[in-house]
Amino acid sequence: MMANLAASLFAAEAITTSEAKAKHLRPIAEKLITKAKKAQEEGPMQVHRIRQIQSQLGDREMTYKLVHDIAPRYMERNGGYTRILKLGTRHGDNAEMARIELV
Repeated sequence: MMANLAASLFAAEAITTSEAKAKHLRPIAEKLITKAKKAQEEGPMQVHRIRQIQSQLGDREMTYKLVHDIAPRYMERNGGYTRILKLGTRHGDNAEMARIELV
Protein backbone atom coordinates (compact mmCIF):
# COMPACT_ATOMS: atom_id res chain seq x y z
CA MET A 1 0.00 0.00 0.00
CA MET A 2 2.84 2.41 0.83
CA ALA A 3 4.53 1.68 -2.51
CA ASN A 4 1.33 2.62 -4.33
CA LEU A 5 0.97 5.79 -2.25
CA ALA A 6 4.60 6.72 -2.96
CA ALA A 7 4.11 6.11 -6.69
CA SER A 8 0.96 8.26 -6.62
CA LEU A 9 2.82 10.99 -4.75
CA PHE A 10 5.59 11.06 -7.36
CA ALA A 11 3.08 10.95 -10.23
CA ALA A 12 0.86 13.81 -9.03
CA GLU A 13 3.41 15.48 -6.72
CA ALA A 14 0.63 15.88 -4.12
CA ILE A 15 -2.04 13.53 -2.76
CA THR A 16 -4.82 13.72 -0.17
CA THR A 17 -5.00 10.83 2.27
CA SER A 18 -5.54 10.16 5.96
CA GLU A 19 -3.13 11.85 8.33
CA ALA A 20 -1.82 8.51 9.63
CA LYS A 21 -1.00 7.29 6.12
CA ALA A 22 0.66 10.61 5.26
CA LYS A 23 2.86 10.44 8.35
CA HIS A 24 3.80 6.86 7.52
CA LEU A 25 4.51 7.73 3.85
CA ARG A 26 6.80 10.69 4.57
CA PRO A 27 9.98 8.79 5.61
CA ILE A 28 9.53 6.28 2.78
CA ALA A 29 9.24 9.03 0.15
CA GLU A 30 12.17 10.98 1.63
CA LYS A 31 14.43 7.91 1.54
CA LEU A 32 13.44 7.18 -2.06
CA ILE A 33 14.25 10.75 -3.11
CA THR A 34 17.61 10.59 -1.31
CA LYS A 35 18.41 7.32 -3.06
CA ALA A 36 17.41 8.86 -6.40
CA LYS A 37 19.72 11.80 -5.71
CA LYS A 38 22.59 9.39 -5.10
CA ALA A 39 21.70 7.61 -8.35
CA GLN A 40 22.58 10.83 -10.20
CA GLU A 41 26.28 10.16 -9.51
CA GLU A 42 28.07 8.26 -12.26
CA GLY A 43 29.69 5.01 -11.25
CA PRO A 44 29.13 1.35 -10.56
CA MET A 45 26.45 1.99 -7.90
CA GLN A 46 24.18 4.01 -10.19
CA VAL A 47 22.35 1.03 -11.71
CA HIS A 48 22.16 -0.67 -8.30
CA ARG A 49 20.43 2.34 -6.73
CA ILE A 50 17.97 2.64 -9.60
CA ARG A 51 17.11 -1.05 -9.24
CA GLN A 52 16.62 -0.60 -5.49
CA ILE A 53 14.18 2.23 -6.15
CA GLN A 54 12.37 0.12 -8.76
CA SER A 55 12.06 -2.80 -6.33
CA GLN A 56 10.50 -0.56 -3.69
CA LEU A 57 8.14 1.34 -6.01
CA GLY A 58 7.31 -1.52 -8.34
CA ASP A 59 6.56 0.95 -11.14
CA ARG A 60 9.07 1.49 -13.93
CA GLU A 61 7.57 4.79 -15.13
CA MET A 62 7.54 6.35 -11.67
CA THR A 63 11.11 5.18 -11.10
CA TYR A 64 12.15 6.96 -14.29
CA LYS A 65 10.27 10.13 -13.28
CA LEU A 66 11.75 10.07 -9.79
CA VAL A 67 15.34 9.61 -10.96
CA HIS A 68 15.27 11.91 -14.01
CA ASP A 69 12.72 14.62 -13.14
CA ILE A 70 12.19 14.87 -9.39
CA ALA A 71 15.62 14.09 -7.88
CA PRO A 72 17.56 16.74 -9.87
CA ARG A 73 15.30 19.44 -8.37
CA TYR A 74 16.51 18.54 -4.87
CA MET A 75 20.26 18.26 -5.49
CA GLU A 76 20.96 21.40 -3.41
CA ARG A 77 18.53 20.42 -0.62
CA ASN A 78 19.56 18.25 2.33
CA GLY A 79 16.25 16.62 3.26
CA GLY A 80 12.77 17.94 3.92
CA TYR A 81 11.42 17.09 0.48
CA THR A 82 7.79 16.66 1.56
CA ARG A 83 5.22 18.76 3.38
CA ILE A 84 2.11 17.57 5.24
CA LEU A 85 -0.85 19.94 5.46
CA LYS A 86 -3.74 19.02 7.77
CA LEU A 87 -7.15 19.40 6.14
CA GLY A 88 -9.63 18.54 8.88
CA THR A 89 -11.88 15.53 9.19
CA ARG A 90 -13.52 13.34 6.56
CA HIS A 91 -17.33 13.39 6.58
CA GLY A 92 -17.92 9.64 6.44
CA ASP A 93 -15.85 8.33 9.33
CA ASN A 94 -14.45 11.51 10.91
CA ALA A 95 -10.87 10.50 10.07
CA GLU A 96 -8.22 13.24 10.09
CA MET A 97 -7.26 14.10 6.50
CA ALA A 98 -3.98 15.50 5.25
CA ARG A 99 -2.38 16.56 1.98
CA ILE A 100 1.19 15.39 1.43
CA GLU A 101 3.10 17.18 -1.30
CA LEU A 102 6.59 17.58 -2.65
CA VAL A 103 8.19 20.90 -1.67
